[in-house]
Amino acid sequence: MSDIVEARARTVQGTVRGAVERGVAVFRGIPYAAAPVGARRFRAPEPPEPWEGVRDALAFGPTAPKRPYAPPLDRLLPDPAVEGEEWLNLNVWTPSLPPKAVGLPVLVWIHGGSLLHGSSAVPVYDGAAFARDGVVLVSVNYRLGVEGFGLFPDAPANRGLLDQLAALEWVRDNIAGFGGDPDRVTVAGESAGAVSIGALLATDRAAGLFRRAVLQSGAPAALTPDAARGTTELIARRLGVPATAAAFGAVDPAALLTAQTEVTSGGNPLTGRNSFQLVVDGELLTQDPAEALRTGSAAAGVDLLLGTNTEEYRLWFVPGGLTERISRLKLRLALLKFKVPNATARIYRANRPDATPGELLGALATDLLLRVPLNRLADARAGGEGSTYVYEFGWPSPVQRLGACHALELGFVFDTLAHPDTVALTGPDAPQELADAMHRAWVEFATTGDPGWPSWDASRPVQFFGPGAPALVLAPRDDELQSWGRG
Repeated sequence: MSDIVEARARTVQGTVRGAVERGVAVFRGIPYAAAPVGARRFRAPEPPEPWEGVRDALAFGPTAPKRPYAPPLDRLLPDPAVEGEEWLNLNVWTPSLPPKAVGLPVLVWIHGGSLLHGSSAVPVYDGAAFARDGVVLVSVNYRLGVEGFGLFPDAPANRGLLDQLAALEWVRDNIAGFGGDPDRVTVAGESAGAVSIGALLATDRAAGLFRRAVLQSGAPAALTPDAARGTTELIARRLGVPATAAAFGAVDPAALLTAQTEVTSGGNPLTGRNSFQLVVDGELLTQDPAEALRTGSAAAGVDLLLGTNTEEYRLWFVPGGLTERISRLKLRLALLKFKVPNATARIYRANRPDATPGELLGALATDLLLRVPLNRLADARAGGEGSTYVYEFGWPSPVQRLGACHALELGFVFDTLAHPDTVALTGPDAPQELADAMHRAWVEFATTGDPGWPSWDASRPVQFFGPGAPALVLAPRDDELQSWGRG
């Protein structure tokens, strides 16, 4: 402790001790809910117990049970694990504590990872740059996999989403003690984190907890209970137990994690296979989030920043060689499965005359599952109460021919290009000026609601972050999944 410059803040549960690092105060591993173990396992989150004295908040708290990404993605997406039971914790980076600073904008980060991986301890998500630029950054852990999203008849659905709501309620009740304004909260996330935010936008429980939202490479979606329960039942079958929370609670946690990994391996967010998804459960989510947002019945006054990466699919298709294994026959079968019109397929081929069948399928999947749903959400919200802004990230990574792949923008948004975990995906020569521009846009959106380019309207403006200076482009109509021609 003698070499640490202390920072202290008061929460509802008690005082926490953080540290001043690089000129900003950092608090790690603060519990926002009780440990979801024992009698609390597979239940809705409950408030943490208060503590006496001062609690150290100097190290990242425990991460939810998970396994690393399978090779070769484990080298591209390092995913640290911290042992312990208090998984429901968060971290805060703040420029200054009261009374020196009050009423600062707040950005709450919800990590991605297919609802199976990730945590707030991933170094790429370091919040120092946001705090340096006047924004209080909060990053959140939540339950993953079957613990957070397994569907049981004797437990609430969407427990990981309930965790995220509990974290946002903690922010509402405590962030003023860290210099933040609970009425100036932006919630942001990537991939599964963005999908989660789509659901948060659509649930009444989240009303008033945030003013703005950022969805990076993840479109609002949820399944019906009938469609969602298959993964849980497959795990139960592998374990030889009933598909109930009571039965799963009696299984050794390591064995449960092994069965979960075996059932969900081999798929990815673009090709599918067994996975965990949010569920329209009739309580927390009363309808499909995409439909609720498109019809204007949800989050009408919330400002949105939406976007995708030009070649999302390459993270999932290229490192493991899937691109090369997709033949013309497999491409034709996929086009039939996705119900892609022949005219649309011809447009994709014309825009990519040198593309392999795997590259064509990846481009189609990127548009079908990510870009088009987000563009259509922007279309539906144009002219409404809240402003909507759209971006595209198109800088290509030279690492393993990944191009402008899924998750590549994260080091630019957080301005963490120098960290080795970021370099694993970007290579050592990623342009700092692009990180400066992208990070500044996120800071401005969290601070003012305007990232620096025109909001979406009938002309469909998109800020393109790629090689060279950021540029404003206009998105063509995508009623038939027509390509942008840059893939």
